[in-house]
Amino acid sequence: MISYAPFYKTLQRKNITEYHLIYKEGISANTLHRMKHGYTITLKTLDTLCFILQCPVSDIIEYIPDD
Repeated sequence: MISYAPFYKTLQRKNITEYHLIYKEGISANTLHRMKHGYTITLKTLDTLCFILQCPVSDIIEYIPDD
């Protein structure tokens, strides 16, 4: 399972809001909604988030093995 928990920790650490991502960086509200509910996002979106946040992929997603 992919978890987006690191993404929210990174936002908090960098003092960036979802509002900023939507209205200043052009990330769609639907993308953030999908992440919040654990749905998939594209690799292009992941790449864009890494660019905007200036962070590695591991600061946005983590893999959690299913039991």
